[in-house]
Amino acid sequence: MKKYIAIFVLLLTNSALADWPHKNISSAVFAKSVENRTPVEIITEADDSLGKIYFFTNIRNLTGDKITHRWIYKDKVKAEISFDIKGKRWRVWSSKNLWHTWTGQWRVEVVNQNNDILLTKTFIFGNNKTL
Repeated sequence: MKKYIAIFVLLLTNSALADWPHKNISSAVFAKSVENRTPVEIITEADDSLGKIYFFTNIRNLTGDKITHRWIYKDKVKAEISFDIKGKRWRVWSSKNLWHTWTGQWRVEVVNQNNDILLTKTFIFGNNKTL
């Protein structure tokens, strides 16, 4: 019986990890805000009335590491916000104020202290006429 329980737990663990965007990131989303360490109104695109966007990541099993959110627009780094990961599960978020003229694709890279890119996410920012 114990053997079957162990196999079941292993299958559950592996299938849950398959839904993660990275083995150490269980969630990575853009949102209109973050409240109580939870992203609110998850988005993949926004018109130019938004003004500010948040990027939220739920980091797992990287205690002691440093993670950076690198905001990139037109291949130029617009901001880098670093976080010290102080627990087995650590939720972090950064935000970016967006000028209405900064339309097009944005990306955020989640980078570790060795400058390895763990994950890249993109969103589209445009004016009301193009979305």
